[in-house]
Amino acid sequence: MASITTINWLFICGLFFCLGGVAVLSFMSLPSDCICPISRPKPKESSDLLNKPPDQLQVVHKLAILVPFRDRFEELLQFVPHMTKFLKKQNVNHHIFVLNQVDRYRFNRASLINVGFRFVSGVYDYVAMHDVDLLPLNDDLHYEYPSDAGPLHIAAPDLHPKYHYENFVGGILLVRNDHFEKMNGMSNKYWGWGLEDDEFFVRIRDAGLKVTRPQGIKTGVNNTFNHIHNRYHRKRDTQKCFNQKEVTRRRDRETGLNTLQYKITKVHDMFIDGTQITVLNIELECDLDKTPWCDCSGNAQAAAEEQMKQ
Repeated sequence: MASITTINWLFICGLFFCLGGVAVLSFMSLPSDCICPISRPKPKESSDLLNKPPDQLQVVHKLAILVPFRDRFEELLQFVPHMTKFLKKQNVNHHIFVLNQVDRYRFNRASLINVGFRFVSGVYDYVAMHDVDLLPLNDDLHYEYPSDAGPLHIAAPDLHPKYHYENFVGGILLVRNDHFEKMNGMSNKYWGWGLEDDEFFVRIRDAGLKVTRPQGIKTGVNNTFNHIHNRYHRKRDTQKCFNQKEVTRRRDRETGLNTLQYKITKVHDMFIDGTQITVLNIELECDLDKTPWCDCSGNAQAAAEEQMKQ
Protein backbone atom coordinates (compact mmCIF):
# COMPACT_ATOMS: atom_id res chain seq x y z
CA MET A 1 0.00 0.00 0.00
CA ALA A 2 1.32 3.45 -0.92
CA SER A 3 2.60 5.61 1.90
CA ILE A 4 3.81 9.18 2.26
CA THR A 5 6.99 9.67 4.20
CA THR A 6 8.89 12.81 5.22
CA ILE A 7 12.62 12.19 5.24
CA ASN A 8 16.00 13.86 5.49
CA TRP A 9 18.12 13.20 2.41
CA LEU A 10 19.18 9.72 3.40
CA PHE A 11 18.83 6.50 1.45
CA ILE A 12 15.39 6.29 -0.18
CA CYS A 13 14.38 2.64 -0.45
CA GLY A 14 18.11 1.86 -0.52
CA LEU A 15 18.50 3.77 -3.80
CA PHE A 16 19.34 7.43 -3.49
CA PHE A 17 21.05 9.94 -1.29
CA CYS A 18 21.71 13.67 -1.33
CA LEU A 19 22.99 16.22 1.17
CA GLY A 20 20.82 18.65 3.04
CA GLY A 21 17.12 19.50 2.86
CA VAL A 22 13.88 17.69 3.46
CA ALA A 23 11.58 16.09 0.89
CA VAL A 24 8.17 14.50 0.77
CA LEU A 25 8.04 11.46 -1.49
CA SER A 26 5.37 8.88 -2.10
CA PHE A 27 6.39 5.44 -3.27
CA MET A 28 5.04 1.97 -3.79
CA SER A 29 7.14 -1.19 -3.47
CA LEU A 30 6.67 -4.75 -4.65
CA PRO A 31 8.09 -7.97 -3.17
CA SER A 32 11.86 -8.26 -3.34
CA ASP A 33 11.87 -11.72 -4.90
CA CYS A 34 9.97 -10.73 -8.06
CA ILE A 35 11.54 -11.50 -11.43
CA CYS A 36 11.06 -9.25 -14.46
CA PRO A 37 8.59 -8.43 -15.78
CA ILE A 38 6.92 -7.66 -12.47
CA SER A 39 4.06 -5.68 -13.91
CA ARG A 40 3.15 -3.70 -16.97
CA PRO A 41 2.88 0.06 -16.43
CA LYS A 42 -0.49 1.53 -17.23
CA PRO A 43 -0.25 4.52 -19.59
CA LYS A 44 -2.13 7.63 -18.62
CA GLU A 45 -4.24 9.44 -21.18
CA SER A 46 -4.56 13.21 -20.90
CA SER A 47 -7.94 14.65 -19.97
CA ASP A 48 -8.08 16.44 -23.36
CA LEU A 49 -7.93 13.08 -25.14
CA LEU A 50 -10.50 11.48 -22.88
CA ASN A 51 -12.99 14.30 -23.51
CA LYS A 52 -12.77 14.25 -27.30
CA PRO A 53 -15.45 12.42 -29.32
CA PRO A 54 -14.25 9.22 -31.08
CA ASP A 55 -14.33 10.78 -34.56
CA GLN A 56 -11.85 13.47 -33.47
CA LEU A 57 -9.34 11.16 -31.85
CA GLN A 58 -6.01 10.57 -33.57
CA VAL A 59 -3.44 7.89 -32.88
CA VAL A 60 -1.49 9.01 -29.82
CA HIS A 61 1.83 7.24 -29.46
CA LYS A 62 3.01 6.56 -25.92
CA LEU A 63 6.61 7.43 -25.06
CA ALA A 64 8.63 5.68 -22.35
CA ILE A 65 11.59 7.78 -21.22
CA LEU A 66 14.30 5.32 -20.18
CA VAL A 67 16.90 6.85 -17.85
CA PRO A 68 19.94 4.63 -17.08
CA PHE A 69 20.86 5.48 -13.51
CA ARG A 70 23.24 5.00 -10.61
CA ASP A 71 23.88 7.46 -7.75
CA ARG A 72 22.65 10.52 -9.66
CA PHE A 73 19.78 11.65 -7.42
CA GLU A 74 20.75 15.34 -7.50
CA GLU A 75 20.50 15.35 -11.29
CA LEU A 76 17.25 13.39 -11.16
CA LEU A 77 15.68 16.09 -8.99
CA GLN A 78 16.34 18.55 -11.82
CA PHE A 79 15.56 16.16 -14.66
CA VAL A 80 12.03 15.09 -13.68
CA PRO A 81 10.37 18.51 -13.26
CA HIS A 82 12.21 19.92 -16.29
CA MET A 83 11.20 17.10 -18.64
CA THR A 84 7.64 17.08 -17.31
CA LYS A 85 7.23 20.77 -18.10
CA PHE A 86 9.05 20.48 -21.44
CA LEU A 87 6.98 17.56 -22.74
CA LYS A 88 3.70 18.89 -21.38
CA LYS A 89 4.06 21.82 -23.79
CA GLN A 90 4.24 19.31 -26.64
CA ASN A 91 1.34 17.23 -25.29
CA VAL A 92 3.55 14.12 -25.43
CA ASN A 93 1.94 11.14 -23.70
CA HIS A 94 4.92 9.91 -21.69
CA HIS A 95 6.17 8.35 -18.48
CA ILE A 96 9.66 8.40 -16.92
CA PHE A 97 11.32 5.11 -15.98
CA VAL A 98 14.52 5.31 -13.93
CA LEU A 99 16.67 2.21 -14.56
CA ASN A 100 18.60 1.95 -11.32
CA GLN A 101 21.53 -0.51 -11.40
CA VAL A 102 21.96 -2.02 -7.94
CA ASP A 103 24.34 -4.93 -8.57
CA ARG A 104 28.08 -4.97 -7.74
CA TYR A 105 29.28 -4.65 -11.35
CA ARG A 106 30.40 -1.60 -13.28
CA PHE A 107 27.70 0.61 -14.81
CA ASN A 108 26.20 -0.80 -18.01
CA ARG A 109 24.05 1.82 -19.74
CA ALA A 110 23.16 -0.34 -22.75
CA SER A 111 22.01 -3.35 -20.74
CA LEU A 112 19.88 -1.13 -18.53
CA ILE A 113 18.17 0.28 -21.62
CA ASN A 114 17.55 -3.28 -22.84
CA VAL A 115 15.92 -4.11 -19.50
CA GLY A 116 13.82 -0.96 -19.61
CA PHE A 117 12.67 -1.73 -23.14
CA ARG A 118 11.57 -5.22 -22.17
CA PHE A 119 9.61 -3.82 -19.26
CA VAL A 120 7.69 -1.15 -21.20
CA SER A 121 7.36 -2.46 -24.76
CA GLY A 122 4.01 -4.14 -24.14
CA VAL A 123 2.39 -0.78 -23.36
CA TYR A 124 4.50 2.01 -24.87
CA ASP A 125 5.12 2.53 -28.60
CA TYR A 126 8.58 4.10 -28.56
CA VAL A 127 11.37 4.83 -26.11
CA ALA A 128 13.70 7.73 -25.42
CA MET A 129 17.16 6.57 -24.42
CA HIS A 130 17.80 9.62 -22.24
CA ASP A 131 20.82 10.72 -20.18
CA VAL A 132 19.77 12.16 -16.83
CA ASP A 133 22.23 15.06 -17.13
CA LEU A 134 21.09 16.41 -20.52
CA LEU A 135 18.12 18.80 -20.42
CA PRO A 136 16.62 20.18 -23.66
CA LEU A 137 16.10 23.94 -23.71
CA ASN A 138 14.76 24.60 -27.21
CA ASP A 139 11.00 24.01 -27.54
CA ASP A 140 11.50 23.15 -31.23
CA LEU A 141 13.10 19.85 -30.18
CA HIS A 142 10.05 17.65 -30.69
CA TYR A 143 9.93 14.25 -28.97
CA GLU A 144 7.74 12.88 -31.73
CA TYR A 145 7.19 9.32 -32.89
CA PRO A 146 10.12 8.48 -35.21
CA SER A 147 9.47 7.98 -38.91
CA ASP A 148 9.85 4.74 -40.86
CA ALA A 149 13.39 5.81 -41.73
CA GLY A 150 14.82 5.13 -38.31
CA PRO A 151 15.61 6.55 -34.84
CA LEU A 152 15.28 10.27 -34.11
CA HIS A 153 18.42 11.69 -32.52
CA ILE A 154 17.41 14.72 -30.46
CA ALA A 155 20.94 15.47 -29.19
CA ALA A 156 22.38 15.92 -32.69
CA PRO A 157 26.15 16.43 -33.11
CA ASP A 158 25.68 20.05 -34.20
CA LEU A 159 23.58 20.74 -31.08
CA HIS A 160 25.17 18.67 -28.30
CA PRO A 161 27.43 20.75 -26.02
CA LYS A 162 30.27 18.23 -26.09
CA TYR A 163 30.13 15.55 -28.82
CA HIS A 164 30.16 16.64 -32.45
CA TYR A 165 31.23 13.67 -34.61
CA GLU A 166 28.88 12.55 -37.38
CA ASN A 167 28.10 9.06 -36.07
CA PHE A 168 27.26 10.24 -32.55
CA VAL A 169 23.82 8.98 -31.40
CA GLY A 170 24.18 9.35 -27.62
CA GLY A 171 22.53 11.69 -25.14
CA ILE A 172 18.91 11.53 -26.30
CA LEU A 173 17.77 9.02 -28.93
CA LEU A 174 14.14 8.14 -29.72
CA VAL A 175 13.55 4.63 -31.09
CA ARG A 176 10.38 2.86 -32.17
CA ASN A 177 9.69 -0.55 -30.65
CA ASP A 178 9.79 -2.37 -33.99
CA HIS A 179 13.14 -0.79 -34.86
CA PHE A 180 14.67 -1.59 -31.45
CA GLU A 181 13.61 -5.23 -31.79
CA LYS A 182 14.91 -5.37 -35.37
CA MET A 183 18.35 -4.33 -34.08
CA ASN A 184 18.17 -6.84 -31.21
CA GLY A 185 18.49 -3.92 -28.83
CA MET A 186 21.91 -2.79 -27.64
CA SER A 187 25.08 -4.71 -26.92
CA ASN A 188 25.47 -6.07 -23.37
CA LYS A 189 29.29 -6.01 -23.49
CA TYR A 190 29.82 -2.37 -22.51
CA TRP A 191 30.64 -2.18 -18.80
CA GLY A 192 32.00 1.18 -17.70
CA TRP A 193 31.64 4.44 -19.60
CA GLY A 194 31.57 4.97 -23.34
CA LEU A 195 31.33 3.38 -26.82
CA GLU A 196 27.97 1.59 -26.41
CA ASP A 197 26.19 4.26 -28.46
CA ASP A 198 28.84 4.07 -31.19
CA GLU A 199 28.23 0.33 -31.45
CA PHE A 200 24.48 1.02 -31.58
CA PHE A 201 25.01 3.37 -34.54
CA VAL A 202 26.48 0.43 -36.46
CA ARG A 203 23.45 -1.69 -35.51
CA ILE A 204 21.18 1.02 -36.89
CA ARG A 205 23.08 1.04 -40.17
CA ASP A 206 23.23 -2.77 -40.42
CA ALA A 207 19.45 -2.95 -39.91
CA GLY A 208 18.94 -0.74 -42.97
CA LEU A 209 17.73 2.19 -40.85
CA LYS A 210 18.81 5.81 -40.93
CA VAL A 211 19.26 8.27 -38.08
CA THR A 212 17.14 11.41 -38.46
CA ARG A 213 17.76 14.63 -36.58
CA PRO A 214 15.85 17.83 -35.75
CA GLN A 215 15.70 20.33 -38.59
CA GLY A 216 15.57 24.13 -38.52
CA ILE A 217 16.91 24.46 -34.97
CA LYS A 218 18.21 28.01 -34.55
CA THR A 219 20.15 27.42 -31.32
CA GLY A 220 23.61 25.84 -31.18
CA VAL A 221 25.98 23.89 -28.98
CA ASN A 222 25.91 26.47 -26.19
CA ASN A 223 22.18 27.04 -25.74
CA THR A 224 20.22 24.02 -27.02
CA PHE A 225 20.81 21.84 -23.94
CA ASN A 226 21.79 22.25 -20.33
CA HIS A 227 24.48 19.67 -19.59
CA ILE A 228 24.38 19.38 -15.79
CA HIS A 229 27.16 16.80 -15.41
CA ASN A 230 29.99 17.87 -13.12
CA ARG A 231 33.04 15.91 -14.27
CA TYR A 232 34.95 16.77 -11.10
CA HIS A 233 32.18 15.78 -8.72
CA ARG A 234 31.12 12.65 -10.66
CA LYS A 235 34.08 11.14 -12.48
CA ARG A 236 33.31 8.78 -15.33
CA ASP A 237 34.43 5.16 -15.14
CA THR A 238 36.76 5.10 -18.14
CA GLN A 239 39.00 2.29 -16.89
CA LYS A 240 39.88 -0.44 -19.40
CA CYS A 241 40.95 -3.86 -18.14
CA PHE A 242 41.54 -7.38 -19.46
CA ASN A 243 40.84 -7.36 -23.25
CA GLN A 244 38.02 -4.82 -22.97
CA LYS A 245 39.54 -2.24 -25.29
CA GLU A 246 40.05 -4.75 -28.10
CA VAL A 247 36.61 -6.39 -27.86
CA THR A 248 34.53 -3.24 -27.47
CA ARG A 249 36.04 -1.65 -30.57
CA ARG A 250 34.29 -4.23 -32.73
CA ARG A 251 30.65 -4.70 -33.73
CA ASP A 252 28.98 -7.08 -31.27
CA ARG A 253 27.03 -9.75 -33.17
CA GLU A 254 26.56 -11.99 -30.15
CA THR A 255 24.62 -10.09 -27.49
CA GLY A 256 21.48 -7.99 -27.27
CA LEU A 257 17.86 -8.37 -26.19
CA ASN A 258 17.97 -12.11 -26.81
CA THR A 259 20.93 -12.72 -24.46
CA LEU A 260 20.03 -10.27 -21.68
CA GLN A 261 20.38 -11.72 -18.17
CA TYR A 262 18.99 -9.70 -15.28
CA LYS A 263 16.59 -9.49 -12.37
CA ILE A 264 14.28 -6.65 -11.33
CA THR A 265 14.23 -6.80 -7.55
CA LYS A 266 11.96 -3.83 -6.82
CA VAL A 267 9.61 -1.46 -8.60
CA HIS A 268 8.96 1.89 -6.92
CA ASP A 269 6.36 4.46 -7.96
CA MET A 270 7.69 7.79 -6.69
CA PHE A 271 6.71 11.44 -6.89
CA ILE A 272 9.16 14.27 -7.51
CA ASP A 273 7.62 17.75 -7.44
CA GLY A 274 4.22 16.23 -8.11
CA THR A 275 5.31 14.08 -11.05
CA GLN A 276 4.98 10.31 -10.73
CA ILE A 277 7.91 8.28 -12.03
CA THR A 278 8.74 4.58 -11.91
CA VAL A 279 12.06 3.33 -10.55
CA LEU A 280 13.25 -0.18 -11.41
CA ASN A 281 15.92 -1.72 -9.18
CA ILE A 282 17.92 -3.83 -11.61
CA GLU A 283 20.54 -6.49 -10.98
CA LEU A 284 22.49 -7.31 -14.13
CA GLU A 285 24.34 -10.58 -14.54
CA CYS A 286 27.86 -10.82 -15.92
CA ASP A 287 29.55 -13.79 -17.58
CA LEU A 288 33.09 -13.36 -16.26
CA ASP A 289 34.48 -15.67 -18.94
CA LYS A 290 33.14 -13.47 -21.75
CA THR A 291 33.27 -9.96 -20.25
CA PRO A 292 35.60 -10.04 -17.21
CA TRP A 293 35.84 -6.23 -17.43
CA CYS A 294 32.45 -5.96 -15.72
CA ASP A 295 34.61 -5.88 -12.57
CA CYS A 296 38.16 -4.62 -13.06
CA SER A 297 38.89 -5.04 -9.35
CA GLY A 298 38.71 -8.83 -9.61
CA ASN A 299 36.42 -9.06 -6.59
CA ALA A 300 33.64 -10.67 -8.63
CA GLN A 301 36.02 -13.31 -10.01
CA ALA A 302 37.36 -14.07 -6.54
CA ALA A 303 33.82 -14.40 -5.18
CA ALA A 304 32.87 -16.74 -8.02
CA GLU A 305 35.92 -18.94 -7.41
CA GLU A 306 35.21 -19.05 -3.69
CA GLN A 307 31.61 -20.05 -4.35
CA MET A 308 32.77 -22.90 -6.62
CA LYS A 309 34.98 -24.26 -3.83
CA GLN A 310 32.08 -24.47 -1.38
